Amino acid sequence: MLFGISWDTSSTWAFIWSILPILARGLWVTLQATFVGFMIAAIFGLVLAALKSNRYRIIAWPARFISEFIRDTPLLVQLFFLYYVLPDYGLVLPAFLTGALALGLQYSAYTSEVYRAGIDSIPKGQIEAARALDLSPFRLFFFIIIPQAIPRIIPALGNYLVSIMKDVPVLSVVAVLELLNVAKIIGDRSFNYLIPLSLVGLIYLIMTLIAAAGIRWLDQRLPKEGVHLSHD
Repeated sequence: MLFGISWDTSSTWAFIWSILPILARGLWVTLQATFVGFMIAAIFGLVLAALKSNRYRIIAWPARFISEFIRDTPLLVQLFFLYYVLPDYGLVLPAFLTGALALGLQYSAYTSEVYRAGIDSIPKGQIEAARALDLSPFRLFFFIIIPQAIPRIIPALGNYLVSIMKDVPVLSVVAVLELLNVAKIIGDRSFNYLIPLSLVGLIYLIMTLIAAAGIRWLDQRLPKEGVHLSHD
């Protein structure tokens, strides 16, 4: 007996082994939501960063407003809006896609600032030289600026990847069967919340440690002068 709780070791381990396959399904959904959400955040954030860096205010200002609006409203409000309001206007999305989209849009506002910081770190002389050579804005952005900005922004983007992973449990409010929601259902049916929730905490700890190690590895391997993108 520990802290007034009686433990039956054999039954505890049997319970753990019995729920691991179920938790694994929830883990797979969590990983999928993390990946899709991060891809949306990375791509849409890059688009926002490009628009906000535009020399023309008529393009830059609306992009800045959209970015601030997304960043300053709660993720849960955005999720409810996508899941409950859009169907009233004929746009019905699956719960998983709705959740991943909400995560991606929320974090796109943050990743756009990461991209902007990377863009601002590029020496202005290189940009002026590229313009003097009459490079198109597309080539300038994607073949001069972004390749040099990538090594500078990997750690910050990696931090947001981990943050998205830890925010996936929010999707349980729209019935996405991610890891935490599965653990809660197991607890509801078994009247044992301690073990499934403890396992979820342990799994999240392992995932974040692996993600952090991967980000450090990538940061060390990328050339500091920038990656090479062929434009042939």
